Formats: sequence, C-alpha cells, structure tokens
Amino acid sequence: MMERLREGVNSIAVKIILGLIIFSFVFAGVGGYLAGGTVVPAATVGDQEISRNQFEQAYQNERAQMQAQAGDFFSTLLSDPNYLAQFRRNVLDRMVNQALLDQEAKNLGLRVSDAQIKQTIRDMPAFRGSTGLFDNDLYLAALRRNGLSPDQFAEYVRQDLVREQFVNALISSEFALEGELEALYKLEGQTRMVRTLTLPLADFADKADINDEQKQAYYEQNPSQFVRPEQFKISYVELSGEGIADVADVTEEEAKNYYEANKANYGTAEQRKVSHIMIQGDDNAAKEKAEAVLVELNSGADFAELAKTRSDDTFSAEQGGELDWFDKGVMDPAFEEAAFALVNNGDVSEVVQSEFGFHIIKLDDIKPSDAKPFAEVRDDIMAQLKQNHAVEKFYALSNELAEKAFEMPDNLDEAANSVNAKVEKTDFVSLSELQGALANPLVAQALQQPEVREDGLNSDIIEIAPEHVVVVRVDEVRPETVLPFEEVETQVTDLLKRQEGEKAAEALANTLVSELSEGNDAGLNASGYAFGEAAELARVSQEREVVELAFTMATPAEGKAEYGFTRTFNGDVLVVALDAVKEPATEEISLQSQMAERVARNTANIDLESVIAQLKESTEVTYTLDAVEQ
Repeated sequence: MMERLREGVNSIAVKIILGLIIFSFVFAGVGGYLAGGTVVPAATVGDQEISRNQFEQAYQNERAQMQAQAGDFFSTLLSDPNYLAQFRRNVLDRMVNQALLDQEAKNLGLRVSDAQIKQTIRDMPAFRGSTGLFDNDLYLAALRRNGLSPDQFAEYVRQDLVREQFVNALISSEFALEGELEALYKLEGQTRMVRTLTLPLADFADKADINDEQKQAYYEQNPSQFVRPEQFKISYVELSGEGIADVADVTEEEAKNYYEANKANYGTAEQRKVSHIMIQGDDNAAKEKAEAVLVELNSGADFAELAKTRSDDTFSAEQGGELDWFDKGVMDPAFEEAAFALVNNGDVSEVVQSEFGFHIIKLDDIKPSDAKPFAEVRDDIMAQLKQNHAVEKFYALSNELAEKAFEMPDNLDEAANSVNAKVEKTDFVSLSELQGALANPLVAQALQQPEVREDGLNSDIIEIAPEHVVVVRVDEVRPETVLPFEEVETQVTDLLKRQEGEKAAEALANTLVSELSEGNDAGLNASGYAFGEAAELARVSQEREVVELAFTMATPAEGKAEYGFTRTFNGDVLVVALDAVKEPATEEISLQSQMAERVARNTANIDLESVIAQLKESTEVTYTLDAVEQ
C-alpha cells in the first residue's frame, strides 16, 4: 500500500489532481491546536509531542460540535464514564493519526506554495466581511481571539493543505467497476416490509418484586456503583465579551477614516494585468541571465518576443509572458510589490527575485478599485468597529483580571472588583457535574493543579471560548466515599427492578419468536400485546434498532414471516416480523458518477486505514493514559 501511495504521489497525473484541492476549514478553536502545552504530553508520535492543551482544546471542540448536533442525547451519553473515556480516546487517536499523516507527507516531499496558502485564506468564508470579500481586519481579529499570529495560522493552513494532498493521492488512485456499482445499488435500494410489537420495559419492571435481602446483597456486592465522587466547593470570576459591544463608542469620523483606509474591502479591489519574463534559479548565474534580458529590453527589444524565447515560464511564454488579472495578496510578495509599484501601462520593472526565480515585469493594464459609497456601508463599518473595540476592551479587562488574581492569590475579591464582576460560588460539585462556564475540561484540569487544589491559590486565567474567560479557586474538597445504603436504597431498588424487567421482557420476546416461527399465535393472543401495521423500511430509515435487525434476517418464504427481537436504547424490547424483501427494479438502476465516486472514496478510506496502521507499526507512539481518563 505504501509503495503504491508513493508512486501515486510522484506521478504527473496525481500532482495535477493534488493542485485542485477543495479546502474546507472551520476556524473556531484553531488556537488550541497550535498553542504549547504542559511538560507531560497527552501522546508522543515519533519525535512529535501532542500537548495536554492541544488535546483538551481538540476534545472541547469536538464535544461542542456533537452537543450542537445531538443535544440532550449526547449529554446523556457523556454521563457514562466509560463512554466519556472512549470519546476522549477517540479524539486523541484522531490527533495521533493526523500527526502520522503529517510526518509521512513530509517524508514524501509534499509541499504547497505561499501563494496557495494566501489564496486559501482569502477564500475562507470566516474572513469575509459584509461585502462578501476578504476582510483583513476581520481576519486579524479572529486570529487575535484565538491567540495566533498570521505566521502561525499560515503554517497551520500549510499543514492542512499538505495533508489534503496526501489523502487525495489515495482517493485519486481508486475506481469502481460497473458490476460493483450495480450490486451496490441493488443492496442499498432494497427495502423490507416489517411489523413491530413493543414490550415496554416499564410494564415488566413495575411487576418485579424486590425484597430487602436482595437490595442489601446488591449494595454490598456492587459498592463502586454507589460512590459519591470527590467534590469541590468552588469560587470563580467569569468575564465575557457579550454586551461589551453594546456600550462601545464609535464616532462618525472614526468610521469614515476606517472606510478610507479599507476601501478595497467595500467593492472590487484594484487589479493588475502584467506580463513577465522568468529566469528559473536562485544563483548568480540566473540573476545575471535576467539582467542581460533587461538590458535588451532597455535597448528596445520587444517584450513579448523575448518572453517567448527567453522565459522559463513556458505557459505564459506562449502568450508573450501575459498573466491573468490579480489583486493584492495573491502573488509572491516580492513579485506583487514590484507589479503594484509600476505606474503606467508599458512600464517595466527592474529584476525581481521571488521563490520561483528572477522576473522582469511589464505593466499591461490597471483596473482601479470600485468601492461602494460610505453611506451605503456605514452601518456595517460602525458594527465592525464596535466589535473591534469590544474585543480590545475585553482583552484589556482580561489582562487586568489575570494580574489581580496573580497578585492577590488568596482570594478573588480584588480581581472581581477590578473588572466590575462578582465572585460566584458553587455548592459541593464533582468535576463531571460542572455546569455553565465551569463545564470545560480546562477548568477541571486547573482545579486539579496542586497549587489550586491543595494550596488554595487562584488559578491562572482560563480561556473557555473566544472572549470568554474564568479564574477559579477551590474553597473546600470533600473526598470520594461510598454512600450509605439508606441514601441509595431507592436507586438500588430501581436498578434491580430494571434488571428483572429486562429479563422478563426478553424471556417473553424469546417465547413469542419461537412460537410465531412455528405458526403458533396462542401466546401472542394471551400476552395482551399486538403487532402494529406493516411498514416499508429502507437502510436509511430512522428506526435504527429495527433496521439493523431486519436487514440481517433471512428472506421469508412466500406468505410466511421471519421473526426476531431487539432491545431499544431505553430498554424496551421490540419483536420484529419480517414479511417480505423488495428488490429495486432493474430499470430503476442508474449508475451515476456520484455513486462511483462514493465507492472509490469508501475504498480509499479503507486504504487510508491500512496506511495509518502501517505507519503506527513503524513509528513509536505512546499515550499518557491519565490524560484520556480524566
């Protein structure tokens, strides 16, 4: 696999494909991936460390995304310590895989140009202003919120583009045969006619008879289920940027000055059309060759003719050196500066060195900027400046809070007064029960630092979201303990009733399936339960438990049904009757390119997993388990 990948990356066809990268990037939280970490890393991949801070920020980002998608259901899942630990491990695994791919991409010599990085950043929706064009102030504000410099962000984009090249090398090497596509269509297009009968867990749990001896025995045999975790009383000061923008003051003069300085953002930026002659190389010989061409031009030689015969840029040379229209921020910086310094059509630059070689540039034409009038964009500018002022004020207050909390580490009163906030307090709460501003892994991490937990000092300032920080301190710690039986008796009773209810419901389901499979419905009639109306289910239907069972059951004989049962997430048991399997008609089969691409991509994903497995075998990867199991 690795050999085929290397061949693919180095082939001309694949290099062309890799140049056409569609880059998708969600900006929120990038700072955490780039920021430094603590001394002990969360994982080590070869010589590369994944810091605790990087991991915690990645975990927080992924948790927020899942919370937004699944809401309370995801919160319920996270309440299970085993699920939480697995979720955190999956995040760290993905970071390790990403590091492995980055290292292999570097070994393969994959790279992207500065021009590609600039254009990618300019195309990001997150940095477009109200006009739909790239807004440099918006870009810089976003970087500032995430604690990034432009160079740091550009390096992140470079890594991501190189990673895209690596993955696309796999995708571009896969294809699907027509027979595979037809089989896939038939498989995916198949539907199944099913009926379901629900055995509610509550019906059976309510009938369970649990005595005192059973409850006491269960409590004594399972003490770990009744542990009250270590708990903290916490004081904290919260500072948020929300509302600051509403009181930020912006004058009309300030808005007009901003408009004049950023006219290009409110219309079409100035563009230039130039021709160039490029001499490839970075040594004195290449420079001297370019200077000799310039001498000929100054002596009256035709620029276009010289470009055709002397330029090493073969594509533009065929057009007499002519390039497409471009605006600032697209070309190599040195090339761009020289091109925009030319004043009149026909003006020719001196010899200019870029990362591609030495250039002589001729100005062919100028499209001046065409900005909207101030009155039309005034409200947008005022809103933007208010937001900018709010961000600046927030960071000033944030610095003040951090300084006061450090200078007076034994309480939070002075720190709170300095930013016109109040000290909030919690009752005893475990780390897994933290709510609101405290429900952030970085807060839990800070509360366990020895100087905070044991010495009673204020924490460092903690950024829990853009323009949102807290400082915390521990007022009291209550150790972990097994709760007395009297406090958990109701919980023990409910657990035992649920267990007995599950057994009874499953026993009845098993009996019904056996009897119905033999054509005997006496037990069904006596049970008081009945099947619902038949429904036609596809593989993508929402009834996931029923779909997963129905599509594994054997095709029933004509006029017969197949039976089985499954359990739902809430503990109910579903008895499923499969009445028929319907295949899609042959004339409906359409082997479209979308399906072919999906088959190829699925195959590429399998290849990618194989590549990662091979890289893990050849690279030393170590995990710090306590980072995952917090």
